[in-house]
Amino acid sequence: MKRSEKESFVLRVKDELQKASTVIAVNRSYGITVDEITKLRKSMHEEGANLRVLKNTLARIAIKDSHLDVLKDMFSGPTAVAYSDNPVGMAKALAEFVKTNDKMSILGGVMDGAFITESQINALATIPSMDELKSKIVGLFNAVATKLARTVKEPGAKIVRVIAAKQ
Repeated sequence: MKRSEKESFVLRVKDELQKASTVIAVNRSYGITVDEITKLRKSMHEEGANLRVLKNTLARIAIKDSHLDVLKDMFSGPTAVAYSDNPVGMAKALAEFVKTNDKMSILGGVMDGAFITESQINALATIPSMDELKSKIVGLFNAVATKLARTVKEPGAKIVRVIAAKQ
């Protein structure tokens, strides 16, 4: 890659990383296969997240003088960067992959400008997704409405049963 290509690549990566609300650094082993990485990328794309394998020097240049600078020490050895505006979905996809594949581990990340550890990322992965939360809220509203309708209907139904019993 020529120097000018590297410069434009770094600018593009810097822009993508700084626009994302959450950036996570992961350590990947040299034994990981293309199929495994493809499977991870596919699951991350479903969650609205991206995974980039970067040269460490280019990654350090891309995060230099930004809120992501706290990640600079994590770029040694084979690393990759995951980024998204959906931190829960991305954390779920990464945590699920790391559980089933010992060739990758989560190093840490930055969420909304604050450093987060591996344990915090794993805790994020246990939070229900936005769709799950929305369906639970709709279920709660539906249950309340059903109980209210039953309560309002019951006095009239009692009168009808009394009249039917008298006949």
